[in-house]
Amino acid sequence: MSNYMVTGAAGFIGARVADMLLQEGHTVIGLDDLNEAYDPRLKHWRLLQLNRQPNFRFFREDISAKPFISPEKIQLWTKGQPIEAVINLAARAGVRQSVIDPWVYMQTNLIGTLNLLELCRQLGIKKFILASTSSVYGMDAPLPTPEEANSDKPLQAYAASKKAAEVLCHSYHHLYGLDITIFRYFTVYGPAGRPDMSIFRFIQWIYEDLPVRINGDGRQTRGFTYIDDIARGTIAGLKPMGYEIINLGGHEAISIQNLVELLQEIIGKQARVVFQPLHPADMLANQADVRKAKALLGWQPQVSLMEGLRETANWYHAERAWAKDVITD
Repeated sequence: MSNYMVTGAAGFIGARVADMLLQEGHTVIGLDDLNEAYDPRLKHWRLLQLNRQPNFRFFREDISAKPFISPEKIQLWTKGQPIEAVINLAARAGVRQSVIDPWVYMQTNLIGTLNLLELCRQLGIKKFILASTSSVYGMDAPLPTPEEANSDKPLQAYAASKKAAEVLCHSYHHLYGLDITIFRYFTVYGPAGRPDMSIFRFIQWIYEDLPVRINGDGRQTRGFTYIDDIARGTIAGLKPMGYEIINLGGHEAISIQNLVELLQEIIGKQARVVFQPLHPADMLANQADVRKAKALLGWQPQVSLMEGLRETANWYHAERAWAKDVITD
């Protein structure tokens, strides 16, 4: 079995990827700075689940710190054992917050990626995975969107920082022969998801009889992707592929208005919908063309939207004692 480093291990995607690797019998070195970009109670809950597993070792680290690499840290992290791959799932995410503080997005998403690429170069780690985003495709992407679509016109600093990290990865592949897989994720959701994303918010607001705030008229659409599908695809990308950019996304697109209606049906409560102005950083639609993922990885989404929403609502119901207080603004 192999030894993997997963950054952002207390994050939504990072925690699920780490958990799946541990279930397969691997050892996982988890790094996370446990920042408060969103309510940290979710990060601590995810980390608690991982810390119960004997092959998981956690270190509180900021991947954008300078200096990031030292002989002492490397020995502490690895215990002298080789690392098979670095899976970089640490990021400042969220399009709207990146408008407020673009500097921290560039620091974490670009400088953090640089530090990890240097770690791979210096330690001779051959495989690197980067989490990117469908947001790089901007406003006018064809639907469903293939990887070849234009990604040079991001709408905000979040997407710009991820695009910059992709380009940096290519330079390290070219110069040092790193095998790099970049995944552009499309609107991920599921149990213990990010509270700044619509599905967590809507479930909490409906359960707790709070106003369900929709930006715009609700007709904007998203191709939501269940967390387990994302984690499976990410792990499949660990095989040698040279340098590839691959979409991972759901097979069912839905309008925000229809999403609220589905959640009302699942939860059994009526939502109090309030419409607000559309945020200029938001995309009007996204949906992934995943033919490349199927061809290269044998991957396609398996969890239906209805099934995934039920699982997410069930998780919230089970954890409601504390999840009801999670800050979603």
